[in-house]
Amino acid sequence: MKKVLTIRDNDEARALLGKCDENLRLVESNFGVKVLLRDERLVINGSRQATEKSARLFEELIFILRNGGVIKRDEIDYSIRTFKKDPRVDLHAIYLDKIEVSSKHRFVTPKTEGQKRYVDAIRKYDIVFGIGPAGTGKTYLAMAMAVNALKKQLVSRIILARPAVEAGESLGYLPGDLSEKISPYLRPLYDALYDMMEADRVQDYIERGIIEVAPLAYMRGRTLNDSFIILDEAQNSTQEQMKMFLTRLGFDSKTLITGDATQSDLPAGRESGLKHARRILEDIKGIRFVYFTGADVVRHPLVQEIVKAYDNEKHT
Repeated sequence: MKKVLTIRDNDEARALLGKCDENLRLVESNFGVKVLLRDERLVINGSRQATEKSARLFEELIFILRNGGVIKRDEIDYSIRTFKKDPRVDLHAIYLDKIEVSSKHRFVTPKTEGQKRYVDAIRKYDIVFGIGPAGTGKTYLAMAMAVNALKKQLVSRIILARPAVEAGESLGYLPGDLSEKISPYLRPLYDALYDMMEADRVQDYIERGIIEVAPLAYMRGRTLNDSFIILDEAQNSTQEQMKMFLTRLGFDSKTLITGDATQSDLPAGRESGLKHARRILEDIKGIRFVYFTGADVVRHPLVQEIVKAYDNEKHT
């Protein structure tokens, strides 16, 4: 079977096919088709099923490019994996969902169906749990949505919290001021923050209290109004800490809780606050749980294989 698609110009062809036609080669090797670019026509040859899937994939990618999207290698990898399973997926609904995060009009976009569901849930619900393995974008997308909400003046501050398990939440014996004591535990949050905003603006917001980064224990006794609140690594919280954190929610605020339920650093035999919350809160209307899998891993391709290997080992 042969399918022919029209390409507008050389710029579109380069963006679509990738450096040295690497995107084209990936499609060929994964679907068992032959793809040729002749003048401004993309010609796909192969079995009916493989040709139709490949053509639908290229049609989606062309639509994304023509509507201001950018196609990167990791998006091609995910797109191929997705279309192998279900060629009806609307990739453009994922890749054209732009979350503006800086004054330079920089955007963050979801990369997978799971990430898209997560972003949509954050927009709709006031309390969202993002649960899944490393590399699925739980914290990064939560941070992007927080920065976007602050930029749009939907909230007046961002509050970021993390359990400091290794220090037993008792940080007084460590040298330095509070910031220096907790910095190693909160570094991933700072990394995401500096990736989305100019460094001088981040520093200014922190100094003015518009952005606050603190260990979970320091949330006790507060009511957090007009805020975007993120609890990261929630699997390391205790049941008491989780209850304390969730009840900090004030008016006009959103709370996001992220974590990997399979990787708790709590003492053996002690159930994490994340698992406990999932068990007792999942049926409450107004709270949304979004679950990520290895298919949502957007780091180096080997990370996905590592996650898959550990999942398989756990079930043997």
